[in-house]
Amino acid sequence: MPGERGWWLGITGWLPVGSTYVDKGKESTFTSPAYAKFPGSSKGQLGGELGVAVGLHNSLRFTYMYSKAAGTYTAPNDFVAWSQGYSKGTEISTSYKFSDYKISYEFLTWPYPVESRHFRLKTLWQVQYITFKSNFDAPVLSSTPDSSGNLTSYAASGTTSFFTPTFGLGFHEYVSRNFHLEVNGSGFGWPHSFHLVDVDGSLNYRMGKFELRAGGRGLKFRSSAKHDYYQWGTQAGAFIGVRYHFD
Repeated sequence: MPGERGWWLGITGWLPVGSTYVDKGKESTFTSPAYAKFPGSSKGQLGGELGVAVGLHNSLRFTYMYSKAAGTYTAPNDFVAWSQGYSKGTEISTSYKFSDYKISYEFLTWPYPVESRHFRLKTLWQVQYITFKSNFDAPVLSSTPDSSGNLTSYAASGTTSFFTPTFGLGFHEYVSRNFHLEVNGSGFGWPHSFHLVDVDGSLNYRMGKFELRAGGRGLKFRSSAKHDYYQWGTQAGAFIGVRYHFD
């Protein structure tokens, strides 16, 4: 079936929505609050995919997807973001970029031998790298000179990243040779530390060398609170894409 031989390249357009947060971790050296919820909505973003069939209906996929958003809000209390302090009532501008890099080995588990069956149950063995970069600023204060005419920057930025294995199941149903459905779910977490849940589903229709895709994907993540800062949230939304098969 398509995707079970040769290799392919794909481009995906994703429109994620969700809520993301930052707070101080156990290694922080200050007592001021650092909790913040990022305002703003993510714009549509592009992602990429490289897939390789590795025999016996198994495959190896490399995927990259990201989201980013920016917004402003009024600080409800004094707080510290990436070592920069802000007072209650200050207008704060924020932006962030969330990125997910994933390597997934998809192993046919049932049925075997496949023979004429159209259904595939696959176990997913994955490694994912999550990185979340956030930026804060007080634009009014940063653009207002002091009594000596000097400007002070109130900008601050930082990044939280982690690697994690994820394990799960994939359900593939080939309605016909050109049309199939995919549902995949995986995740992993370490108690009192980080976790990641990753699910997606799509409808896929192949025309010659091209395959059109439409579906949705969602991720729930949390970095470890054992550092000075940690971040968590959800990213979920619809996507469309196209693959080109070299087979």
